[in-house]
Amino acid sequence: MKGVQGGVRLEPWSEDDFWLLRRINSPQMTEHVGGPETEEALITRHRRYLDVAAGQMYRVALADSGETVGSIGYWEHDWRGETVWETGWGVLPEFQGRGLAVRAARAVVEVARDSNTHRYLHALPSVGNAASNAVCRRAGFTLLGEVFAEYPKGHWSMSNDWRLDLGRA
Repeated sequence: MKGVQGGVRLEPWSEDDFWLLRRINSPQMTEHVGGPETEEALITRHRRYLDVAAGQMYRVALADSGETVGSIGYWEHDWRGETVWETGWGVLPEFQGRGLAVRAARAVVEVARDSNTHRYLHALPSVGNAASNAVCRRAGFTLLGEVFAEYPKGHWSMSNDWRLDLGRA
């Protein structure tokens, strides 16, 4: 079953998931992406998550209990002259360190691969975000090198460009 990987299930982002966006907006969860956003910015982000033009945002839940542990998604991104998929995630602090982000990333890889839309899926975590860089490595991404990347809009930082070839099974 697609969207389920090693004990996690991806649930399409819904109107009811705004609370999760607020939880993810903590100083601890946003230290590598410019810090917490304003309430107005969160509302805008929530609307964008509900209406991703290409790709999908998800709430990550434990497969057995349905308990929410974080979010993940994939979306189109113009990167170095081509359109690719980009992914990003956040796991709530009380669930970190259990490999759940890796399992969610692997589930997103399956879904993005099944879309047969773009060959590559990129992740661009800050070079200082050891946990997200470890997720990329453990989920099968290849490190291409450091880049200056913007996320969220208006916040630039040195990031690692991780790429996964969706054309390879």
